[in-house]
Amino acid sequence: MKLVKMSLVASLLIGSSVFGIENVKVAGDAQLFYHTDDTANGSMFDKDQSYADAALHVNASADLNEYVIAGAGITAISSLGLENNLVSNTWASSHGIETGTGSNFLGGVKVENAKWVDSLYIGAAYGKTTAKIGRMELDTPLAFTETWTIEKNTFEAAVVTNSDLPETTLVGAYIGNGNGTETFGDGGAKNGPIGMGIVNEDGKFATYGSDGAYAIGAINNSFEPLTAQGWYYNVSKIAQAYWLQADLALDSVMVGAQYTGISYDEKSGADGLDSSAYAVMAGYEMPDTFLAKIAYSSVDKEAGAGFNTATSTGAAQSKLYTEAWWMYGQVTQAGADAVNVTLEAPVAGVDLGLYTTMIMHEADNSDVTEVTLTASKSFGPLDTSLAYIYVDDEADDKWNALQVYLSLNF
Repeated sequence: MKLVKMSLVASLLIGSSVFGIENVKVAGDAQLFYHTDDTANGSMFDKDQSYADAALHVNASADLNEYVIAGAGITAISSLGLENNLVSNTWASSHGIETGTGSNFLGGVKVENAKWVDSLYIGAAYGKTTAKIGRMELDTPLAFTETWTIEKNTFEAAVVTNSDLPETTLVGAYIGNGNGTETFGDGGAKNGPIGMGIVNEDGKFATYGSDGAYAIGAINNSFEPLTAQGWYYNVSKIAQAYWLQADLALDSVMVGAQYTGISYDEKSGADGLDSSAYAVMAGYEMPDTFLAKIAYSSVDKEAGAGFNTATSTGAAQSKLYTEAWWMYGQVTQAGADAVNVTLEAPVAGVDLGLYTTMIMHEADNSDVTEVTLTASKSFGPLDTSLAYIYVDDEADDKWNALQVYLSLNF
């Protein structure tokens, strides 16, 4: 008897017809990302200076009845055999290796494809209260799914939201597991691009912190141009964190302020490494013409934790206004002051972006300047982007990078 393996998404689609489930939606994309640079005096387009990966993301959701929804999603990552051919490195950190040992900077080894269920949840809504439990993406200031790369970290969590209070949304969440290389956990991801791996090998989920984490938040829009939010996190037995933010959008003018901090428990092993940061932003947007923003942030002189409790230490993305386009982990280092200038405009049907981030570190000869120029255009369901990155790192000389992003949406 021949056994046929079936994906969760396919099972959901077949089950929907058997049980009369309505409003089934399927969406996703196929992606190919490529990067090359001339770091460490290497040559652009040399395979040892390049990495690439392909990915398939498929998500399905369905209404089980008037009140209940369910969803599932899968991610599949493949190097397409490009490693040790056109490139020597992989973009994703979720690959295993078939022979030998070492990181994704391969040195001659062959990588394995990776696939995992990135979401599997059930949700219910009654009145102005919704609840969702299972494996899912999250978007909170200090625990969130990163979307800049070809793979996304997700969480096993329970989330409840309520909007009974006028112009206010209340959020409560318990996060039990995550498949990112958790700052406060034991994630085992290998290196992704420039050490920024955000998903464990094969998407494996591990305990978030030591015993999970709790988060509560409130988002208020009583004065329509102003959105104010406050969040509190308790990573059990390890740390407490908070995030305060206010954003004002009045006609074409935008301003914002952020303040965040992390305080460690005495028994965490990180006592004394408490850290805080603030950021401010101002901008002007003329729709369909241009967007200009400038932001400033400052981190106190303590060791800090990067202000991202979900993914890898040292090179984790943050939600600060000044976050770099590519060199994550720089603006959140202890004692760092950062300035970010963003310019975006459509020109001849192409969306252009210029992003400049200057990070001033306390240590001598360690300042970093990053300048990124992007050009993006969609051709029907195909989104294409080209990025040129220039980095002046006083601690690691100057280097250039070129990236290609292709995403076919369905």
